[in-house]
Amino acid sequence: MNIILIGGPSVGKGTYATRLKKIYNIPHISTGDLFRENINNQTELGKTAQGYIDQGNLVPDEVTIEMVKDRLSKEDAQNGYLLDGFPRTIPQAQALEEFTKVDKVLSFTAEESVILSRIAGRRICKGCGAIFHLKNLPPKQEGICDKCGEELYQRPDEKEEAVKQRLETFHNVTKPVLEFYKEKGLLAEIDANLDINNSNFHVIEDCQEVLNKL
Repeated sequence: MNIILIGGPSVGKGTYATRLKKIYNIPHISTGDLFRENINNQTELGKTAQGYIDQGNLVPDEVTIEMVKDRLSKEDAQNGYLLDGFPRTIPQAQALEEFTKVDKVLSFTAEESVILSRIAGRRICKGCGAIFHLKNLPPKQEGICDKCGEELYQRPDEKEEAVKQRLETFHNVTKPVLEFYKEKGLLAEIDANLDINNSNFHVIEDCQEVLNKL
C-alpha cells in the first residue's frame, strides 16, 4: 500500500509513522531525510540541491521530485511506503501520479490550541540537548536539565507567535493538496487532538481501520 502522510508541526505524524511502519512492514520515507542523505552522500541531486540552498533559494520542484522518484524505485518500497513531506504542492502531486499510484492520504489534524500547547511547552537543554515539556515531561527543577544540570531554553521558532505563523503557512500551502486528494476520494482525516502519549493507540487504530480496507 502506498500511503501519503500529511500533518502540521507537532501533530505527532512522526510518532504515528514509526508505529505504522512496523505494523505494515513498509518504509517511512521523509523528504527531509532524503535531502540530508543526498547532500551528505554528495549525490548529483544532492549537489544540485545544495547549490540552491547555498544561494538562499528554494530547491525547485523538479529536483525534489527526482529525489522522491529515485527513493520510491528502491527495492524496499516496492510493496508500499509511507511518504512524509511530499507532495506539498499541486504540481508535485500531479508529478507523483506519473510514477506511482497513491492508495490513501492520511491527514493528521489537531486544533491550534493543542498544537500550541505541545510546542510552546517544549524546553531543550543547552548542554546535552535533552528535551523536556513543561506539562508532559517537566524537569525535576524548573529550568534545569535532570541529566546534566545545564540550563533549559525555548527555541525561538517554538514561541507562540512563531508557531502560529508556521501553522498558518502550513494550512495555506497544504489546503490545495488536501482538496486535490479529497476530490479523488483518497483523503482520510485522522483526529490527533489527544495527547500524543495517551492517544497513540487510538490514532493508530483509526489509521488501521482506514488502511485495512484497501
